[in-house]
Amino acid sequence: MLIDPTSGQPVDGAPLGALLSAQAHATPDAPALTFDAHTRTFRQLDEAANRRARQLAGHNVAAGDNVVIALDNRIEFLECAFAAWKLGAVPCPVSNRLAPLEFETIVELAAPKLILHDKAVSDEIGFTLEIDGPPPASLSAAPLPAAIARPGKIVSSGGSTGRPKLIVDPLPSIWGPDTELAGRPPRSTMLNASPLYHSGPFSIACCALAQGCHVICMEKFDPQGWLALVEQHRVSFAYIVPTIMTRIAKLDRDVTRRADLSSLQALLHTAAPCPAATKLWWIERIGGRQVLEIYGGSERIGATLIDGEEWSRHPGSVGRPMRGQTILIVDEAGVPLPSGEIGEVRFLRAPDAVDRYAYVGADAPPRSLDGFGDMGWLDDEGFLFIADRRTDMIVVGGVNVYPAEVEAAIEALPGVLGAAAIGLPDLDLGNRVHAIVELADHAPVPDEAAFIARLRDRLSGFKLPRSIEFVRERIRDDAGKVRRAALRAERIDVEART
Repeated sequence: MLIDPTSGQPVDGAPLGALLSAQAHATPDAPALTFDAHTRTFRQLDEAANRRARQLAGHNVAAGDNVVIALDNRIEFLECAFAAWKLGAVPCPVSNRLAPLEFETIVELAAPKLILHDKAVSDEIGFTLEIDGPPPASLSAAPLPAAIARPGKIVSSGGSTGRPKLIVDPLPSIWGPDTELAGRPPRSTMLNASPLYHSGPFSIACCALAQGCHVICMEKFDPQGWLALVEQHRVSFAYIVPTIMTRIAKLDRDVTRRADLSSLQALLHTAAPCPAATKLWWIERIGGRQVLEIYGGSERIGATLIDGEEWSRHPGSVGRPMRGQTILIVDEAGVPLPSGEIGEVRFLRAPDAVDRYAYVGADAPPRSLDGFGDMGWLDDEGFLFIADRRTDMIVVGGVNVYPAEVEAAIEALPGVLGAAAIGLPDLDLGNRVHAIVELADHAPVPDEAAFIARLRDRLSGFKLPRSIEFVRERIRDDAGKVRRAALRAERIDVEART
């Protein structure tokens, strides 16, 4: 028995591919996956995944092979992932919006047996299969023998440097403690608004399906559309990123006040720092217990968790380490620092921790003491606060300026949807703080000097931007992340040519 027949909760060790079949057997007509107006029941989704698995096998995909999935947000994305797991193959979700050279680099690193795509792909990069409709109806829809992929998945990441790399999951494709998620009970209804090629939404959506949940995904995020989906489907669990949270919170007050969000039992956000004003808006709107934040990474190095009530007592914190983990803040020599002092965030892992992740295309740090390259500090109660990535730090006249602090101050101002703070060369100070500010469509372009003056109550003098550019295009990606290194390089190149 792979699931509890009453609740739908999977048993530890059950293969993810087989769990979809188990849920289809238990509740065949229950809704499994919805994209816009299209919904598949568990029986329909499982039968399609079984046929798709046999289609992949016909293209010589077998256990242990890597399968790149480069599709838009659509039902077939998750169908293909489960099809790979049913064969014991390894799904590798990749953005289909990458520049050709970036995509080719990722494919070269992944060395896949097959590339599943829905847009033009060069024939020179490997064997490809265009996913332009359902799998052939002539193939059997019967469940396949249980199989386990080792590793369970491989995800891509640009990292703080922007250089593509792959992160190999240390865990196989089975249900276990790492697949559980706070606020998401079995057979609940969840909403995801982020691209499935990102590790967080991909893993959370797949595990929710394995848990018998109804997963609703947006093909493209729209803030009012998100509110409408919560109401329509009585969503109880939502996975979200701070950029999306901010865009919803900054809708017209009448729109958000009319929205019925009473069904939300958990709003989980990850991926990037959340502006304090945005966090407070959500806490006031749906309740502190319902607003959850996880700090961690695709590498499974470690993670912290905090809810809105704890955050209100420790504003700005990302929480305390999850069970079995310890956080240390260390200086450049690796010596632990006392509470309140900024250093590099490191997770001390238990001796019986799972085999560690591996990078393809980059080196990984030693196993016993791992980190994400982030800077931060602990308060006296052990709550972690993130300052910023070491690689993004701006040194102004010998003083460290953490971009996230500058960005949070800017994003708290009305009419601002996002901000990126970078360091540009300065003959006097070494670096000066330069801010790129994304304005809402309705917001007028401010006077630069007046805008900086409004930040003086929020930032010390040396942290204030010396220059600002106002833009309408998005600064952060769909996961809420900003690639500061790339933004900095672009502006340095422009300055060098002028």
